Amino acid sequence: MGIQKRLVGSYFVVICITVLILEIFLMVYVRYYYLHNVERILMNQAELSASFFQQYFADEDLEKQSYRLLKGFAHNSDAQVQIINSSGRLLQDSTGLPGGNDMTTYLDVRTALQGQPGTWRGKDPSTQEAILAVSYPLRANDIIVGEVRFVTSLTETLQTVNRISIVLICVGLFVLAIVTVLGLLLSRTITRSIKDLKQAADQMTEGDFSIRVHKRYQDELGSLADTLNMMAGRILKSEQLKNDFISSVSHELRTPLTSIKGWAITLKSSGNHNEQILKEGLDIIESESDRLTCLVEELLDFSKLDNGRIVIHSAPVHLSELLHHVGRQLAPRAARQGVSLEIQAEENLPNIHADENRLKQVLINLIDNSLKFTDATGRILVHAYTAQEQVVITVEDTGSGIAEEDLENVLQKFYKVDPHAPGSGLGLSISDEIIKLHHGELRIISEVGKGMTVQIYLPIKEKINLTIS
Repeated sequence: MGIQKRLVGSYFVVICITVLILEIFLMVYVRYYYLHNVERILMNQAELSASFFQQYFADEDLEKQSYRLLKGFAHNSDAQVQIINSSGRLLQDSTGLPGGNDMTTYLDVRTALQGQPGTWRGKDPSTQEAILAVSYPLRANDIIVGEVRFVTSLTETLQTVNRISIVLICVGLFVLAIVTVLGLLLSRTITRSIKDLKQAADQMTEGDFSIRVHKRYQDELGSLADTLNMMAGRILKSEQLKNDFISSVSHELRTPLTSIKGWAITLKSSGNHNEQILKEGLDIIESESDRLTCLVEELLDFSKLDNGRIVIHSAPVHLSELLHHVGRQLAPRAARQGVSLEIQAEENLPNIHADENRLKQVLINLIDNSLKFTDATGRILVHAYTAQEQVVITVEDTGSGIAEEDLENVLQKFYKVDPHAPGSGLGLSISDEIIKLHHGELRIISEVGKGMTVQIYLPIKEKINLTIS
């Protein structure tokens, strides 16, 4: 069963139960109101008649005055009036019913003979018509000498009650119809959004992430549509970055492999007769092999990070020594490019618990990026200091910088500001993940033409177990 049928069915069942309860309550109340109103009118007339008898005819003989009493009681009432003596025998009846009948078979008559007003509702024995009877005792000097009985037909009253009940039932059915229609319309506002989401999800499962869900309403489903659209956009962007990455990596792999193969063929053809060519070729093969090794290492690190399997071993690290060691390692390359590489570290810089090799990997990666985009006569400054129980390492250069619209993407996997630039586009992403595993933070500040500053924040006091299996 679909969502629309379940929603409409749920609404319908709830409203049916509610309407049914209200209908029963109203019909019972209407019936009670009308019958009680008739009973109250008859009881008032009976009580008034009994009071009149006690005031003016208490000293008279009931049987002798029964006809006069009947005339007086029936004059102001449309109901059937009966005068009954103390033994329950009928004396007078306003409809001409002959006297002498025993009336004690009726509950209201027996109740009145015992001194209390009585009522009875049932069917007339002769006509089978629904009637209501009220009996009231007649007293003379505190002695019950008889009773007056008012009887009325309930046919018109019950017909009125039935007509009102029919009206109430019609209103109830009309309400159910309105609720059903409104339920269908309201459920469509929900199911249409869900159908849109399902259709978009189906297309996404087929690999089409260009689809976008139409946001119909500002509600939870609208928020879900925004989320799905955002997810599709990011997946599409990731797919584009992945394709660019594959293209870039293919090029990066092809170039050194072509160079290695070319020099291998050259050396094979020339033999060992030219030592200069042999040395130059072996140097190039070694250099290109190193490039391939670095690229493969980046891919392996990315794979481990992506699957949560990178292993980081925590140990005390002296940052000042680590920074100077990295500086000495990259100084020859900086000198060849004509770039000034400076290392500055505060005295008494505290030790931290970290993975020295991984931090070294991050620093080399950041300085390597700066060297790629800093022209000759440029400057790279690596500075370490403490701030608020953290060690802050900054790598600042005077290179080309990064545009503001690219800053939010540079830490994404496969992203490169220049798609044709060398590299895999994984360096900054891997560095960011490594810093996060150290419970630290990596921030990038840059402006086009004014260089870039990368800030690394690492905790001092917290000794954490950074081994992840």
